[in-house]
Amino acid sequence: MLRILARQTNMQRSKLFTSRQAVALSVLLIVQGGLYYGFSRSEPVASSRPLNEFPRDLDGWHMIRQGVMEPEVKEVLRADEYITRDYAAPTDQAANLFVAYFKSQRTGQTPHSPKNCLPGSGWVWVVSDQIPVTIEGRDDPIEVNRYIVSKGDSRAAVLYWYQSRDRVVASEYKAAAFVAWDALKYNRTDTALVRVVVPFESGHDQAATATAVQFIQTFFGTLRRFLPA
Repeated sequence: MLRILARQTNMQRSKLFTSRQAVALSVLLIVQGGLYYGFSRSEPVASSRPLNEFPRDLDGWHMIRQGVMEPEVKEVLRADEYITRDYAAPTDQAANLFVAYFKSQRTGQTPHSPKNCLPGSGWVWVVSDQIPVTIEGRDDPIEVNRYIVSKGDSRAAVLYWYQSRDRVVASEYKAAAFVAWDALKYNRTDTALVRVVVPFESGHDQAATATAVQFIQTFFGTLRRFLPA
């Protein structure tokens, strides 16, 4: 009798396990089918304002230099639009703003993470974390990546994030997941990489981070109007 009961229990467990496998496989196939459908449709171009019209004066911050990307770097990045500018405040604070906008990621035009680009340029990470930035008009702070980097005697605080559909994402993995979700639900894969760099002298990383945060708080609301919502 015990053997019969044990055999029946094992059969029930086997059926349950098989059932769970079937459900998991079905879900996987549905997701794969959904992603294929999402990426196979033609994608309408979301309307946006040209980045080159971004203000040169931002509540006390004034543009002091308009940068131009080197042709080989521009070819690798493959962004549809970009700006790279140096801004300064009357308090002698300075920051570089870089924004790269991609209308679609279906053909492999995806942002290159500074996490990979910085080491390739000779910068070494000293600190790597995520910090909250309070933005006026938003209920919750945005989370952005922060890197404290060094190269020789040079030091810099680097803050960056990915922004699409008014969504701010720090994690590269989450950003990739949202691309699939947006492609399926909204038939859109547009996104932007936003990066702020503040150079500093050794031992002043906290002050540099505070400057970067203040600069972000200054331009964030304006930048939202240049990216599709």
